[in-house]
Amino acid sequence: MNKKKKYYVVWQGHKEGIYDSWKSCKEAIFNYPQAQYKSFETKESAIKAFDGVYADYVGKKVTKPKLSKTELDNIGQPNLYSIAVDAASSGNPGKMEYRGVDTQTQKQLFHQGPFLQGTNNIGEFLALVHGLAFLKQHNSDRLLYTDSRIAMGWVKQKRCKTKLSPNPKNEKVMKLIIRAENWLKTNTYQTQIVKWETKAWGEIPADFGRK
Repeated sequence: MNKKKKYYVVWQGHKEGIYDSWKSCKEAIFNYPQAQYKSFETKESAIKAFDGVYADYVGKKVTKPKLSKTELDNIGQPNLYSIAVDAASSGNPGKMEYRGVDTQTQKQLFHQGPFLQGTNNIGEFLALVHGLAFLKQHNSDRLLYTDSRIAMGWVKQKRCKTKLSPNPKNEKVMKLIIRAENWLKTNTYQTQIVKWETKAWGEIPADFGRK
């Protein structure tokens, strides 16, 4: 029986990056003091993790077993009086875009990109801030759903903590990041940001369907 393919994220080693084999990952961390690395079941989860920090994943399993009926009952159903946001990137970094939709009807409310270079976590952060500004502009008390805990943390800290360095390819994205951070620092909002429970409800309505 063939072993299931894994992806390895190296946050700190001889060469940081995402590797598709243990052999290449081992070369990146061998004899490196306090190397930071972890395996992931899917490429998408590895991409998200790489743009985050090691502390968010160490000792934690990214993939979880299916929820029991009791757990599903406790979670309940999503509040349809809401909007949902999501992002997608082809590579890390790579072409990136994000959007927001009406949770109930899945009607697209806003969309940005694709940009030449960005990361999924940047897109999730920008989508959340765009969603907050959208709801404030429309004086709406709807909830705001995201499936990214990292983006939720960045919004709370009012800072996009990406590792991506500015360059000509991501100039537009970097300008959007500055604009989003400034919006968070100069605006107040009552919107409740809620984690979308993918295990219970399936993919978030704003998902781009590229997994």
